[in-house]
Amino acid sequence: MKTEQIAWILRIIASAILLQTLYFKFTAAPESVYIFSTLGIEPYGRIGSGIAELIVAILILIPKTTWLGALGGCGVMTGAVFSHLFVLGIEVKGDGGFLFSLALITLLCCLILLYQNRNIIINLLKTK
Repeated sequence: MKTEQIAWILRIIASAILLQTLYFKFTAAPESVYIFSTLGIEPYGRIGSGIAELIVAILILIPKTTWLGALGGCGVMTGAVFSHLFVLGIEVKGDGGFLFSLALITLLCCLILLYQNRNIIINLLKTK
């Protein structure tokens, strides 16, 4: 029972972070436009990553697809973390590293969810 409660907490945290950033991406908030312009992928990267994050958040919240959403979330958040480390910097436009922290928290939640769902993934890999 406790494992299931932890899983739901992790699902909600990851999905809430992913979903709350959509407003900024889809409304072309100045900070979001700056980030994706710096990466050289504005506006398509901003909108595309927003769509990917929306799909991932929904998949994470559905118990049967949590593993798939967590896998996608790991991919999206690894890209975000690497973008911060190698291009943007940890602090973006004076945010004190807030966006970087959110990416790390989401990545950690997704990694734990993947670990909790490892049996599903292993069984899928064994099936021919």
